[in-house]
Amino acid sequence: MSKSANSLDAIPQTAKTPLFSLWEALALLVAMVFAFFGSQLLGIYIAGKLLLPSTKSQTAADLFYFASGNGTIVSSSIVFSGVFLSILIALIIRLKGAQVSDYLALKSFSLKVAIGSFGLLLLFMIGSQALTYWLDKSPSLFVDPLYDSVSSVWLLIIAMVVIAPIYEELVFRGVIWSALKEQFAIKFDKTELSKAEGLAQSEAHGALMASLITSLVFALMHLQYGLYEISTIVVLALIFCYARYKSGSLFLPIALHIFNNGLAMWQYLALAA
Repeated sequence: MSKSANSLDAIPQTAKTPLFSLWEALALLVAMVFAFFGSQLLGIYIAGKLLLPSTKSQTAADLFYFASGNGTIVSSSIVFSGVFLSILIALIIRLKGAQVSDYLALKSFSLKVAIGSFGLLLLFMIGSQALTYWLDKSPSLFVDPLYDSVSSVWLLIIAMVVIAPIYEELVFRGVIWSALKEQFAIKFDKTELSKAEGLAQSEAHGALMASLITSLVFALMHLQYGLYEISTIVVLALIFCYARYKSGSLFLPIALHIFNNGLAMWQYLALAA
């Protein structure tokens, strides 16, 4: 990794006109939420039509009912969503006249920041695991029917451990986080601080507000979980946001997300064996 892309790397961006206006940023948030759910539903529908037997005589409601618990179809839907959302995000940013890699911070990060972020994630995972055990919760129960019905366990692993974290980060810590951060940063930059202080606090304030909003929305998107699990997802999302801010790179939260999902999947498979 290159020497640090630290938390102030993106400060010059706060002095520029935001890529999205306030209303465009809000519209983007709503549109990406709908695209997130819509692409998954469309993926399930297409895969269900192709893979489920006797779909011609089934209604759409019947198809979704049977397909949503099928591991092969859900995994295929995740792959479809990943491709669709990645292309959609790239098109939106390019249509606004920006470079995708620059706006999404697709660049290297420092090893020091990575070690600190992984350490923070491990502390959270240990605490969360202890609390889950103490409360006698089973957050992975929704995986059971998917695991039992998938044609290949590797398809499920690739979809849930690799593909889903990548496109979820592109959506939440990528385009939405960036769009919201620059809105709040610009507003805060109008204070009577020195230029350097104003830029630094503008960056921090924008990142904080974007992190809070995207973390809440991200947690609420995981409707397959209960209230306790959704609460832990908020904290997990804030850790991803912290890594995004401190590293100045989207690659670090992607790596953290893959590590988190991979460890959870390994634990599930170990118990299921």
